[in-house]
Amino acid sequence: GVWRQTRALLFKNCLIKCRTKKSSVQEVLFPLFFLFWLILMSMMHPHRKYDEVANTDLGQLDTSVLVNFIIGYTPPTPMAREIMKKVAFDNFEDGLITEEYLSEEELEEASFLKPSNFVGVVFKDSMSYQLRFHDSIAMSSIYTESR
Repeated sequence: GVWRQTRALLFKNCLIKCRTKKSSVQEVLFPLFFLFWLILMSMMHPHRKYDEVANTDLGQLDTSVLVNFIIGYTPPTPMAREIMKKVAFDNFEDGLITEEYLSEEELEEASFLKPSNFVGVVFKDSMSYQLRFHDSIAMSSIYTESR
């Protein structure tokens, strides 16, 4: 019954493996080669663990750098307006210039027109955002933790 069929199938597979030695060796060595290659790559680029930075008082912000500085943000939700109002008026005496844009495309277009003193803020939700500079996007450090 079953034992005889299983034994015949194993015998058949052994005959096939013996007759096709080249492909049988490749079946074993290619995965080992790729495993060795992955281990070698992970050793060349190890995961770096950075220590915590202690809380320190950084002193007063030099606001002379922020003269005529424009912060554009999108989408113009009530929460985003409130956050940008706090940023502009609570932290700086003269206040920063804040502009709201209806879409990310309008924000990008404005960043090309005023590249030297413009920073864009794209609110993803009430708790997260991305900073957009003229030629790059600043991501949170949680995305740069590992390669």
